[in-house]
Amino acid sequence: MLNRFLPPETRYARRMARIARWEQPIAGPGGRLRAWANMLLIDHGVIRLAYLNRHRIGRGMVWRSAQPAPHDLAWFRRQGVRTIISLRGGREHGSWQLQREACEREGLALVEFVMRSREAPDKATLLAARDFFAGLAYPAVLHCKSGADRAGLAAALYLILHEGRPVREAARQLSAKFGHFRFAKTGILDAFFERYLTEGEPKGLSFLDWVEHVYDPEALKRDFRAGLWSDLLVDRLLRRE
Repeated sequence: MLNRFLPPETRYARRMARIARWEQPIAGPGGRLRAWANMLLIDHGVIRLAYLNRHRIGRGMVWRSAQPAPHDLAWFRRQGVRTIISLRGGREHGSWQLQREACEREGLALVEFVMRSREAPDKATLLAARDFFAGLAYPAVLHCKSGADRAGLAAALYLILHEGRPVREAARQLSAKFGHFRFAKTGILDAFFERYLTEGEPKGLSFLDWVEHVYDPEALKRDFRAGLWSDLLVDRLLRRE
């Protein structure tokens, strides 16, 4: 039975079991093999071995990428990176287990700043982002699963809130160049920035003032409509989170 057809309490219990499993330290060769197999096959890491979707942004102190494997983390460390930021949340795959171990080995700080790619951006998360970016040890890497959607949102917020870039410029981090599709459900992220450009900027409101006093996530969700083929292409074929 497909997971989406299971009762909510069953889905929740299974998710908690996955998290508990991958929160454990890697135990022996068998445990390492299971973590790699899960990362490559279940978490689609085999695609990322060929293309990590890795890009430097802004003044060069931040990278954005897909979920890095241990050898990618070692590469980032050689480039001087000090902090790895996971935007994924959940800790439901061998990717997390391997990443945590590799960060400890390489001396990288591993932090989480959870974001969603198919929902109107959460107001509390947006308001917390400036202080979050201000408190990081740079250079840093922002990553989600594919490096396309949540990484694009986080990169745009970093540019706006930490480097002071214009919203119109920063929003280009959500682009087909990075594998982001605005016609899919993930296009709600584009609609979010576009709403500021029509509701906030013309009135002289700063981005955070607009978020705090004007932005309505529920209204954005009601108004947004994804394209007809988005579920098939992005969710089922590409298996985006």
